[in-house]
Amino acid sequence: MPTRSPTRRSVTRTRRLKDPKGGPMVDDKGEPTRLALSARAWGEPVPKDNAGAKRLAAKGTKLLERYHAAQERAKRS
Repeated sequence: MPTRSPTRRSVTRTRRLKDPKGGPMVDDKGEPTRLALSARAWGEPVPKDNAGAKRLAAKGTKLLERYHAAQERAKRS
């Protein structure tokens, strides 16, 4: 598995899971959909519902904010 930067992971997590119109997290049989399984590919637990997807998206947003703050601190140094 290739090494993935935290920034790329955060952006993907936020973009894919933030919008509830992106699709359901489980299909009619109760199986996780491809959208939900994309979280597993990034090392996250598979969300069972849209609330779980929003929590993962919020986590991604927080990681991005921390990354950008660290970049700003490094620029000033």
